[in-house]
Amino acid sequence: MADTSIILSEIEVKLRKLIGVQQQLKEENRRLASENRMLREQNEALVQTSQELHDKINKNTIVNALGNNEEEIKEGRKLIRELIKDIDQCVSILNTKE
Repeated sequence: MADTSIILSEIEVKLRKLIGVQQQLKEENRRLASENRMLREQNEALVQTSQELHDKINKNTIVNALGNNEEEIKEGRKLIRELIKDIDQCVSILNTKE
């Protein structure tokens, strides 16, 4: 009977340790999920900022293309062609959805 009592005590100790580990893992999971949410929000903000800056660069390039520098004019024309190509793709996508 003493052996059974010792075995049960050991099982109880191990079970308590497992429950403790489970609680730690749950807390870590909550913390990581929260961190993940925060990083996703930061990523979205950075992507939006990047897009806004990219748009500003495009606008500045177009404005500068009106200058006298031949290289700037070529770059501006190239950018305008790319923008027109993007617009055409968007229109094409919209037309296929209808």
